[in-house]
This record gives sequence, C-alpha cells and structure tokens, in this order.
Amino acid sequence: MSESIFLEQAGGFMPTAHASGPWDPQALHGGAAAALITGALERVEPGSELPIARLSFELLRPVPYQPLTLATRVIREGRRVQELACEMHAGDRLICRAGALRVQPIAADVPAPPPPPGDRDMPGPQAGAAVRFALDNPDRDSFAASAMEMRWLDDHRAPGPGRVWMRLRHPVVPGEQPSPLARLAASADFGNGVGHALPFDEFLFINADLSVHLHRLPRGEWIGLDARTVLTPGGTGLAESVLHDTEGPVGRAFQSLVVSRR
Repeated sequence: MSESIFLEQAGGFMPTAHASGPWDPQALHGGAAAALITGALERVEPGSELPIARLSFELLRPVPYQPLTLATRVIREGRRVQELACEMHAGDRLICRAGALRVQPIAADVPAPPPPPGDRDMPGPQAGAAVRFALDNPDRDSFAASAMEMRWLDDHRAPGPGRVWMRLRHPVVPGEQPSPLARLAASADFGNGVGHALPFDEFLFINADLSVHLHRLPRGEWIGLDARTVLTPGGTGLAESVLHDTEGPVGRAFQSLVVSRR
C-alpha cells in the first residue's frame, strides 16, 4: 500500500486507495482532489509572494480512479491582485475546474477589528475523541478513514452542527509534505459530513462545489471545522464551515449540496 494519496505517473497523478470517497467506491473524495489542485496553484509563478485569499472548486463530475492531469494558468496578472485557474482532466474529460485569488497582504500597522459575533470557540485537538471515520467499513482505506486523522469534539453520528479537528496522515504526493493551505483544502471538503443535517444511511448530500474564503493563511498541521448545514425543501442545500487552525479562525468554506434519498 502506498503511503501517499496520489502517485506521480507519466506527467500526471494516479490515485491510491487513500483518495477514496464516501459515496461511490469508484470515485475519489473531493478533499483529495482539492489538496492536489491547491498544491499546484500554490506553485504558479510569478506571484507566489501574494497570499491566497480564495479557493474555488467546481466538481463537474465524480473524480474517477484514473490517471489525472492538471493544467494551471494565470488569468489576471497584477502586483496587488492575481487570479489563477486550474483544470483537472481524466483523459479528455474535464473533471474539475478550480481557481485561486491572490491578494496583496494587509499592512501590519492596520488595526484589527474584534472577531465577528457567532463564531464558537474551538477547544484544541487534544480535547477531541479519535475516530476512524467511514460511512461503510472503517477498516477499508479511504480518504476519511486512512488519509485523515480526526479528533471529534461532538458526536460524529448525530445530525446537526459538528466540530472536528483533522490532519493529513500521508503526503499528497510522495516525498513532499503538504502545505498548511493544502491541508486546509483537504479538510474543508468535509463540511457537509461534519455538519450533516440528515442521516447518512437514508440520504445522499453530495457537494457540487467547494469555495474557501480566508482572512489569513493557516499555520501548522491541524485544521478545525465548525460546520452546519442549511436545507430548504424546494430550494437547495448549503454547508458552511468556520475554518480554524490551532491559533484561531482563519476563514470559511461553503458547499452547494445535491440532496436525495438513497
């Protein structure tokens, strides 16, 4: 068994079992794809001195267990704002369209306002219960069960808002430690599961996208999610997560959900 989530292969990336998703045994977890794409966006030059303020992922179809290729480009150049794009393909099929917005950092002498009301404090990872999480067989390798270490602050099976700490157990690609931002992208895609409003065994609530807005870059290995889901019959579903590192909140993630009975 490989101890990375993807293997580099002929100019692309081959998923391992650690990339497996929860809804379809033939499809990858969106967080695995998000982590891989984020690493590619971080490496785009020129402009890496500007921090990434936003990440977006449009999951156009399930990410298959096939060799995947990435193509990145700069859409908008600038000294203060830069926009990047990335496309993930499986063969000639477009699987995911992603983007990043780099923005000039705020000067150190700008006063910081108080934190927004409503954000709950999040005890550290040491306060959580270790859970090997899976919707089916927890002994099977998957992105949730074997690629992620999880420390839950709430009951992971109870519907409603939930809080969890996560960190990647394995590199995204061999021999390269993932950046804190790639770790955050991997974790942010779990919001619809962490804050699930419906029972896992009766409903599917698959995210069609993922967008992340940051007010600072994360630091360290652990990423915390304080997640909730809003569902409107006749409308749509939205999962929202306040994202933390061990020093405090860093931003928010949003997912549009496709909801149906199993």
